[in-house]
Amino acid sequence: MPKMRAVQVSAPHAELELVELEIPEPAAGSVRIKVEACGICHSDSLIKEGLMPIAYPRVPGHEVAGVIDAVGTGVEGWKTGQRVGVGWNGGYCGYCDQCRRGNFFACQTASKVTGLTTDGGYAEYAIAPATALARIPDDLTAVEAAPLMCAGVTTFNALRNSGAQPGDTVAVHGLGGLGHLGVQFAAKMGFRTVAIARGADKEPLARQLGASVYIDSAAGDPAAALTALGGAKVILATVTSGEAMASVTGGLGPNGTILTIGAAEPFPVSPLFLLMGNRAVKGWYSGVSIDSQDTLAFAAMTGIRSMNEEFPLERVKEAYERMISGKVRFRAVLTM
Repeated sequence: MPKMRAVQVSAPHAELELVELEIPEPAAGSVRIKVEACGICHSDSLIKEGLMPIAYPRVPGHEVAGVIDAVGTGVEGWKTGQRVGVGWNGGYCGYCDQCRRGNFFACQTASKVTGLTTDGGYAEYAIAPATALARIPDDLTAVEAAPLMCAGVTTFNALRNSGAQPGDTVAVHGLGGLGHLGVQFAAKMGFRTVAIARGADKEPLARQLGASVYIDSAAGDPAAALTALGGAKVILATVTSGEAMASVTGGLGPNGTILTIGAAEPFPVSPLFLLMGNRAVKGWYSGVSIDSQDTLAFAAMTGIRSMNEEFPLERVKEAYERMISGKVRFRAVLTM
């Protein structure tokens, strides 16, 4: 049987291991993707550190971009040669509506989660159900498309479902792997975009990405600065520090929403503060394949691009360590 290179985790807390595996064949309803690029996401630590009850060994990777090279029986609308991406939502079960609503961990039957319940894109080939596929526009390279399958769709989908209207003040807290995309999407959607980060040195980048206002959280009270602007309709919280997230909460305007998309520590929020201003705290998690396709199309149309560090597959350990330590600027992408 022909072989492929892949990176797998053999057990919880095991090292990322470059191995040779048989090239898989697509089952009915699925396609095989020749992977060209795969983003490395912080959520890949769920597999690496054994934080979810999954079967091992497992090939991580849920920011997959490549080309269909084989089609299983019963697949309609997809053919070999098409450029496609696959994100967290690795296909519908077909029996319930949970995964179509973005709540695919709550699916009670057989929904798939790429790189978690099924093997992902840290490999030269990957299998995906046809329901998991998103078309990649010609204007995006595979490396540009890959991070949009998780980081991109999460920020884009959260913002377009936030209730904010063009002209409203939307603050993006953090300028990392999620935040640098959040600022771009917010600006291109027509929001009055405020970027919040630590240090005056980040202001040029924030403005380059499209922010009209920059708040240095190290120079003063970021909540007071937001309040002085009239309060935020939405705060898109991409940071992971609960203390940092709490520091901006007071800048939320009446009828505003804090959208948490970073896997943050717990943070305090006053029920009275929420009650008196009809404010809300809400989480947003990724999206399904059509959301990913919308994200790719919007990014291609408006010029939004992820800033990436590229690594060949054999340097996966280095890439993962740069990502998990927060040193990568801004997304790490494996190339095949």
